Amino acid sequence: MTFDELRDKAHALPLKPGVYIMQNAASEVIYVGKAKALKNRVSQYFQDQSRHNEKTRAMVSQIDHFDVIVAQSEFEALVLECALIKRHMPRYNILLKDDKGYPYIRLSTGDYPRFSLSTRAEDDGARYFGPYGSRNASQGIIDALRQALRLPNCRRKFPKDIGKERPCLNFHMGVCDGYCRPEMDQTQYGRSIDQAVRLLEGRLDEVVDELTAEMELAAEELRFEKAAQLRDRVRSIQLLSKRQKAVAGSLADTDVVGYHRGEAKSCFVVLHYIGGELAAKDWELLGIPMEDEQTTVSTLAAQYYSGRGQLPRQILLPCDIDEQVELARMLTEAVGRKVEVLTPQRGAKMELVKLANENAAEEVLRATTAEERRSKLTEALGALLGMEEPPHRIEAFDISNTGSSDIVASMTVHIDGRPLKRDYRHFKLKDMPHADDYASMEQVVERRFRRYLDGDEKFAAKPDLLLMDGGAGQVKAACEAMAKLGLDGIPVYGMVKDDRHRTRALVAGDGREIGIQANQALFAMVGRIQEETHRFAIEFHRQQQASHLKGSALDEIPGVGPTRKAQLLKAFKSVKAVKAATLDELAAVVPKNTAQAVYAHFHKPNDPRGKDETP
Repeated sequence: MTFDELRDKAHALPLKPGVYIMQNAASEVIYVGKAKALKNRVSQYFQDQSRHNEKTRAMVSQIDHFDVIVAQSEFEALVLECALIKRHMPRYNILLKDDKGYPYIRLSTGDYPRFSLSTRAEDDGARYFGPYGSRNASQGIIDALRQALRLPNCRRKFPKDIGKERPCLNFHMGVCDGYCRPEMDQTQYGRSIDQAVRLLEGRLDEVVDELTAEMELAAEELRFEKAAQLRDRVRSIQLLSKRQKAVAGSLADTDVVGYHRGEAKSCFVVLHYIGGELAAKDWELLGIPMEDEQTTVSTLAAQYYSGRGQLPRQILLPCDIDEQVELARMLTEAVGRKVEVLTPQRGAKMELVKLANENAAEEVLRATTAEERRSKLTEALGALLGMEEPPHRIEAFDISNTGSSDIVASMTVHIDGRPLKRDYRHFKLKDMPHADDYASMEQVVERRFRRYLDGDEKFAAKPDLLLMDGGAGQVKAACEAMAKLGLDGIPVYGMVKDDRHRTRALVAGDGREIGIQANQALFAMVGRIQEETHRFAIEFHRQQQASHLKGSALDEIPGVGPTRKAQLLKAFKSVKAVKAATLDELAAVVPKNTAQAVYAHFHKPNDPRGKDETP
């Protein structure tokens, strides 16, 4: 179907809730979404493309046809959407990779059983503990049990591999008792496994009392090395008990969802609480979704909890979602008891949500390099401006003046969003009888690109994007300057500020504004570019004013221009030191005739100033 045909089909949809299924030319499902009103939601994809982000435009460009399923209610649409997403795993939907539910700790059968993680309790003769709130925390429990009780963590199979090879490094490091040695029988292994089982069952005191008695006996028999090993084991078990208390036993009674959208990645976090104590944390890094925060949180929460056999009694979300009531109903029906889905606005629960969001932000920060963040921002900027490629080199211009005097301009350069200060340039505006920002901008842009066309190596790089500090007038002036030189193809936009002097939007020469506030990271980057360009212009303007206001006794000497003045001040550091210098000392810095003029100026007959400073 053509784009117009897709748009007409969308306009013909009913204003009823349902699910829409976008497909490409090969009839592959590339996106599944739900809607309160199918006509309104689906039509948005085929309207003004400039309002879409980069990912949405890419998805829309691949749509060949779409289907819809009308639902009786928003609740039915939510349930159907979850089922279709799990079935088709569409490439443009934001998807959780780990869709395994709450984990169990599994203890296998045989003379040498091992602990492992399992997604469900099977009827296979093995023993299962749980379910627990987090795979990471559950794996941590297994690792802690192995370390505390010195159980093997290698790939050797017992009893088949006993005595075949020398003990591995774990035995020599003291983290395994070395059951691969022939002298270690199965009885000791069985005792350690029994202790581990009792720990998982919460019978800590029994295990500690048992090991303490063994330790005391070993000390009485003067087996101090054995006693020390048992003492360390007791300490490890006591530390393990604190973690086990957090994750063992019943499932979390409260889950707190957090979400953070970064420049290059986003993160979905779930904190599990038992009795008010943090028990475990699940998190997953994701790409940047097409949807806004509310839609993303709704979709991920539905994916995370749907299909799980057991659920917490309360789920706290970081933002209001349209399907909050429907999600709570779906989860309640799934487990046969009430599951609350809340969005706290204040108090202790709100603090828990803030903590979850902070955890999500930290995971994104650790997983994203500065280069990735900048790359994603320039990609987003290029897509927003309709550029075929992200702007690698961005040049920004600003004008600064005081009335008609000291009119200057600045040019800053940012490579992939990062300032390149060695390419910054200043300009003194010429032949400007009065302040005129438009004429000033036209002159500075023309001078910059004339130097480029003349082959000046300081201006040899060609920018991918020009940003003017100002509105449509400054943009037009810059475009006119480049048109004079026969240059085209370089996008030019103005950076306009709001009433609080913050960058509000980008503006084209025709006055069309492009909002950037929806993407906070991009909003901040453009704001930094504008502030940096303004700072650079202001500093140069102040330097020019200072050079006019600050006089010097050296300016009064005939034959001493800016170059000789700079040489003298560089050598002697101050005018006072120049006055005190001898003729030979002066001649060592500047030509002899200049040295004589300077010396004569400060040592005139009957000049009190000269007499006072003559040795």
